[in-house]
Amino acid sequence: MASTVIPRGEALEHVLSPEDEKKISYPPINRPPAGVDLNAELPGGFMNFLAELHREFTPRQQRLVEKRKQVLAKAHQGRLPEYLAPSEAITGDWKIELPDWVRDQRNQMTGPADDAELVVKMLNSGAPGVMLDLEDSMANHWPNLMQGVENIIHALYGELTYYDKKREKTVAIAPRPTVIYTRPRGLHISQGGIFEDELTSASLFDTALVAYLADASRLKHPLSFYIPKSESAKEALWWRDLFQALARLKGWKKDYIKAMALVESFPIGYQLDEFVFNLRDHLIGLNLGRWDYMASLIHYHLHDPNWVLADRNTIPHNVPFFQAIRERIPDVCHKRGILAIGGMTALYPSREDPELNERALKVLAEDKKNEANSLMDGAWTGHPDQNQIAIEQFPYPNQIHSLRANPSPRPDLNLIPLGVGRRTIEGTRAAINTVIRYRHGYLSGKGASLIRGYMEDLATDRIYRLMIAQRLRHRDVVIITDEQGKPVKHTPQMICKLFTEEVNKIMSALPADTPSEIRTRYREARKLSEQMIKKENFNPR
Repeated sequence: MASTVIPRGEALEHVLSPEDEKKISYPPINRPPAGVDLNAELPGGFMNFLAELHREFTPRQQRLVEKRKQVLAKAHQGRLPEYLAPSEAITGDWKIELPDWVRDQRNQMTGPADDAELVVKMLNSGAPGVMLDLEDSMANHWPNLMQGVENIIHALYGELTYYDKKREKTVAIAPRPTVIYTRPRGLHISQGGIFEDELTSASLFDTALVAYLADASRLKHPLSFYIPKSESAKEALWWRDLFQALARLKGWKKDYIKAMALVESFPIGYQLDEFVFNLRDHLIGLNLGRWDYMASLIHYHLHDPNWVLADRNTIPHNVPFFQAIRERIPDVCHKRGILAIGGMTALYPSREDPELNERALKVLAEDKKNEANSLMDGAWTGHPDQNQIAIEQFPYPNQIHSLRANPSPRPDLNLIPLGVGRRTIEGTRAAINTVIRYRHGYLSGKGASLIRGYMEDLATDRIYRLMIAQRLRHRDVVIITDEQGKPVKHTPQMICKLFTEEVNKIMSALPADTPSEIRTRYREARKLSEQMIKKENFNPR
């Protein structure tokens, strides 16, 4: 099946100003504000602590990022990821001993670490686990990062509070056995402005800062992280060595730091055994980050018209390419004695809309029951009202001793999504509308936004931008239909027209007294979203 590839620079050209053209590296690298004295901004002694780690781990991070680019380039030439040759990771009779404090993780709530109110509400929800996020659901801005780390440390000590305006009272964290994780930014992200003109690994900066501030004697369980965006088993060695270097510098046991890891990329699905083996002294589970996984699938198959996906919200939660990785994760985890956690359900409940609330909770129950039937041990959610329903779908405390009969050691993860969902111009409109709204939220300091009942973060924004790019690239061979079922070719001019119509629709719905800076920010969001599609800027950042 032939494809029509849009040359770089053709799509959306005429709507971008010269100033926009200069923003090729958008989003910009996170840097401290000009004039900030880092010795005053950061904890005393931290810069010296970080310098030793930076010299070792940042060059390694940069080499791993370069390797990712090579693997992606090969995929676009038709050489897709494959399983590795058998090794001790697969053939060895080794196990991981799961600590008692983490055996029940039937639901893990997640949210941005810079929102103290949400952090306290998650920790008071009754969820067995809570992940405090410095990555996808939080805007990658310096003030957000500093606030997020401060909230994490106070949460770890049980000291974080927020003021409830409705009840006119301060709300504190209730004593619970909740496991708290920190998700640092991924290996693909660099932090600027720390060591003069050098870039620093953002993963290193975040993990080192939290570890430096953490007093192990005040923690109710070992310091625990959530590793995002891994793409190879070799990257597990980077994290292993960092955890052990931090333990050495802090005077902790070598294996003190524990971690969950997200399965969020197409290539890592082929190296799960090796990834777990390399991190076996620290790893307690894997989690299917399915929206990032979907984005990665599209990115790695961007050259292939057979992979042009349907409108996102017409793709069922048990679509074969999700089900394949959903079953592989428990196969790998349970064989070695660790947890397998399912993905996020994006449709959110609403306390103001009973009909939406009923639908969202019904979808949640069905989705989590499917994960439990796939032998997952727990779920991810983002709203306190989802917690109890999610927990009820999974056997207590876990299903680690459950194994599928005769699972394939090398299942096919490259399942072409033919006959799944609908491809419509309304789906394209929804994607455009969402990326504009999401980017506006990001420019306003929010890493995640509730849009039409769905919680949209960087992962879903990336999915929508990639879907638009797919429909542009393969417009001569893939049919997208209008309301009457007639084909609509997705040319650059048509996409520009849809962007104009959608941003105008958003602007016209704003109250008359909306400040001019908000309107300006929507126009900026529209331009930046278009630019990211044009420049094929689809990396998860």
